[in-house]
This record gives sequence, structure tokens and C-alpha cells, in this order.
Amino acid sequence: MIWDVHAHLPAEGRTPEEQMTILLRFMDRMGIDRVCVMMGTPFLTDPTPEQLRKQNDQVLAAISHHHDRAFGFVYVSTHYPDASLRELERCVKDGPMVGVKLWVAKRCSAAEIDPIIAKATELKAPILQHSWFKANGNLPGESTPLDVVDLAKRHPKAPLICGHTGGDWELGIRAIRSTSTLICETGGFDPTAGCVEMAVRELGADRILFGSDVPGRSFASQLAKVQGADIPADAKKKILGENLKRMLDPILKAKGMKP
Repeated sequence: MIWDVHAHLPAEGRTPEEQMTILLRFMDRMGIDRVCVMMGTPFLTDPTPEQLRKQNDQVLAAISHHHDRAFGFVYVSTHYPDASLRELERCVKDGPMVGVKLWVAKRCSAAEIDPIIAKATELKAPILQHSWFKANGNLPGESTPLDVVDLAKRHPKAPLICGHTGGDWELGIRAIRSTSTLICETGGFDPTAGCVEMAVRELGADRILFGSDVPGRSFASQLAKVQGADIPADAKKKILGENLKRMLDPILKAKGMKP
């Protein structure tokens, strides 16, 4: 069982439905059973409320005929907390989406994010926050794992995922281990040997999710991090799918959706 917590629609395809068909073709080739899709096109670092809604509509259209294979995460922005709360209501509470995606509009240590996290926690929706440690400096508003740790300490009951494990995974894992509730994901950064082994050693296999970040990265290169890791087979099973299934179980049951 392979469940991917972090994916985007490919650039190919004239419509979201066509893009989803292309994504499913590559999923089948690589043996991926389920995928969490988030954000439409184009990629915008600080989308307006109207652009957020449009991108969420693209994801809703893409997954509309594939609920057995694809989950949707609603794209929200800390720059627009009121609009983001409305999108949470529309797409998660009253719609089929089951998670939340936050990117780089404002660092997640900012207090403006708190109502969004509180509402997502109430809805039992996992929250995937992009994070990165960049040697040449982060984008304005781009969170590091230290910001995500701060957020996790303010919201200890929130189902938070530290996206990309901060890119620089050695620093990211060291930051994440300071809190017992934060989950890391493996997608997006280079498929370097040793990253998953360190995460298992420092965090435990229960706190790691497989993610690919396609199409920015390939399924194959990101799967290799886990499948080629020198860790026990049961740890690989947890990371590749069991942990995400367990994390999504509360909201799937609340919404009456099949796992």
C-alpha cells in the first residue's frame, strides 16, 4: 500500500480532469494507490482569495471522478485568514476535501494562522505546511521547520505535517525532534542516501509520511528514498502508506468516506 501525501497536478492536459488522468497513469506505473492533490495552476506565492478559490476549484474538478484514488487538500493563505476559513468550510466541511495546504504567503509562526489551524483541527483535517531551510535565504513568508515547530507547540492537538522535512533534512529532522507531535514528509528534496534512516532513528517510523511533490519531482526518485532505505520492512510499510491512512482515518470516518 503506497499513499502519497504531497502531489500537484501535472502541467500536461487541457483541463484538471485530463491532468488527473495523466497523474493516475504514472501512479499506476509506480504502484501508488492513493494520492493527496493540492494547489492548482499557476503556482502563486501570494494568491488572492479569488485565486485560492479558483485553484481549489481545479483540484475539486480533478478528483471529482476519482475519490477511490485521490484526496484533495484545500489551499489556503495566512494573508487572508477570513477567506481561508470560508474555503475550509466550502471544500472540507461541506465538500470532499480532507486536508489543508499552506505554502509561502506568510511564515506559519505568525499569529494570523491560528484560526485556520484551529478550524482544521476541529474538522480533523491534516495540515501540510511547506517548509525549507535555504542556504541563500528563504522567500519572503517562507517557513522553516523551526516555524512549524513553533506552530506545533502552540497547537499540540493539530495534525501537522512539516512539508519536505525542511529540504535540508539533517537540519529539519533535528528541529522536528524537539516536539513529539509533528510529522515529517519525505517529498521534494534530493533523493540522498541516509535521509529516511536518520528520520527513523531520530523521530521513529510512526512520524514519517511518504510524499513525492510531483510533478516537481518524480515518483520514482522519491519512492527510492524509502524503498532503498536501510530500515526494517515494517517501517517502510508505515512510511509508504500506513501512517497516512491512520492520520486520515478520523476525517474519513467523520465524512463517511471509505479509506
